[in-house]
Amino acid sequence: MSKFLTDEQLVLQLQESSKRAFEQIYERYWYKLFSISYHQVGSREEAEELVHDIFESLWNRRAELTIRNLGAYLVIAMKYRITNFIKSQITWRRYQEYLILNKIQESYATDEIVQFSDLSRAVDEVMSRLPEKTSRIFQMSRFENRSVRDIAENMHLSEKAVEYHITKSLKALKDSLWMYQSEN
Repeated sequence: MSKFLTDEQLVLQLQESSKRAFEQIYERYWYKLFSISYHQVGSREEAEELVHDIFESLWNRRAELTIRNLGAYLVIAMKYRITNFIKSQITWRRYQEYLILNKIQESYATDEIVQFSDLSRAVDEVMSRLPEKTSRIFQMSRFENRSVRDIAENMHLSEKAVEYHITKSLKALKDSLWMYQSEN
C-alpha cells in the first residue's frame, strides 16, 4: 500500500475489509469529527464516544456503504449522530422532570398537606444547596415557565449551559426526594 492514498482508494480498500485503510481514514478524520462533536455537545467524553460510534458504524457497515465523498459522508453522519444524541438527552431530562413533578403533584393530590409541606421544604432545601445560578435557572424554568432560549438570553448563557443546569437540578431533586415517592 502506498504512503498516501486518496479517500476514494481508501473507501475501496475499506469495502474489502482493509484494516490499514480503516486506520488511515481514522487518522485522517478523527480530529475533524471530534472538533465538530465537541463544539456541539460540550463534553470531551461524550464527543469522543460519538466519534467512536461513527467509526464503529463505518467499520460494521463497510461492505454495504456507497460513499462518493468520504469527508462529506463522515461530517453528515457525525451531525446526525449529534442531533440524535441531543434529542435523547432532552428526552431523558424531560422524563426525569416528569417523574419529579409527578411526585410533587401526587403528594398534593392525595391531600396530605403535612407531607406536602415537608416536601415543599425539602425542595427548598435542595435548591438552597445548589449553586445560585443552577437554582435560579431551575426556578425560571419550572416556576416561571420560561423557555430554555429565554433563560439563556436572560442569563447570557448558551442553551446547552441552561440545559446542563436544569439537568443538574433535576438530578439533585431526584436524589434527595426519593423518600416522597408514592407507594401506590
